[in-house]
Amino acid sequence: MRLANKTALITGGNSGIGLATARLFIAEGAQVAITGRNRARLDAVARELGPNLLAIQADATDIAATERAVAAAVEAFGGLDIVFANAGIPGSTPVGGTTLATFEQVLSTNITAVFFTVQAAAPHLRDGGSIILNGSVHAVLGMPGYSAYAATKAGVRAMSRVMASELAPRRIRVNTVVPGATRTPIWDRLAPDAAALAALETRIAKMVPLGRLGDAGELAKAVLFLASDESTYVSGTELVVDGAATGAPSGAPIYR
Repeated sequence: MRLANKTALITGGNSGIGLATARLFIAEGAQVAITGRNRARLDAVARELGPNLLAIQADATDIAATERAVAAAVEAFGGLDIVFANAGIPGSTPVGGTTLATFEQVLSTNITAVFFTVQAAAPHLRDGGSIILNGSVHAVLGMPGYSAYAATKAGVRAMSRVMASELAPRRIRVNTVVPGATRTPIWDRLAPDAAALAALETRIAKMVPLGRLGDAGELAKAVLFLASDESTYVSGTELVVDGAATGAPSGAPIYR
């Protein structure tokens, strides 16, 4: 098992990519602490994943709650080897139709909270550990209506490189996983039922060279690589998992 005797903290670990990663980490031998806002959902995940999971209720934007969550994980596990700063929110912020509160909420969740998660966890990370930040192809796509979201994900990309430099003396690696369109609950607000989701997936798949959305489990495998000893010489970089949407966009079905 690739994470035997390892401990991990995953923010936003009660759904989507975070949950898929928690499942995979535990299957690979790790003890995992997850955070999330929904107590009922956390309890359900705890029942599913068993004694190697610690589920902690914490809002990522509440810095004190994040610090308490880190302390609880450290108390339970004796230290940390891996941090996956995964928690994030979408948010439409078109020019001419966005309030300051909406814009700042996206920034607070997707960039400020990521920094303070790492800051809280870093003193407890064992030397040689791994930090993974969750980015997005929105950092480079220029998708209309998503200025705040894109700005936060570009910030994550830049911030990970600074952190990789700062933590290099401790051999702590910092990398970013960059999802493309991935099947997670993030789409629920745009597609509230199965028919709407199918139509949305069909439309998005036309823009992806591999012709489909990604699966959260596929992203989890990329995070596993960055968390494991298989990537001990990988730091300060991005692992893009997007079906070639940013690397070879001309291969998308829409252009065929």
